Amino acid sequence: MDDADLTHVSRMWADDRASRGLGMEATVVEVDHAVVRMTVTDAMVNGHDIAHGGFIFTLADSTFALACNSRGQLTVAAGADITFVTTAHRGDVLVADGRVRAAYGRSGITDVTVTRESDGALVAEFRGRSRSLPPR
Repeated sequence: MDDADLTHVSRMWADDRASRGLGMEATVVEVDHAVVRMTVTDAMVNGHDIAHGGFIFTLADSTFALACNSRGQLTVAAGADITFVTTAHRGDVLVADGRVRAAYGRSGITDVTVTRESDGALVAEFRGRSRSLPPR
């Protein structure tokens, strides 16, 4: 993770047992931008012998969370959509690159592109809508 004043988002990531349990690795975290890698394991493959879309969505969602929380406010998902473009397979390393596209008031839009590391193939496009919450 980037060493800028992102201790809040670093703490959030360290406490994220779901992402860690899936083997996700945050390789870039900076204001309005995050990159996360994940290898497709045997447990992530469905009955068609391809990566289950739910795991691809989770990778994109975790990347979305890092990017939209990078501004220092507690921010949660208000909704998200994903378009699957091509399949991923057991052993593929997927790379999710998320960028905040708009932040207005307490709302925001973050786009995440998921690619296959070996050949750069576009696997999915995700758009998340976020909402910042008042301080606790």
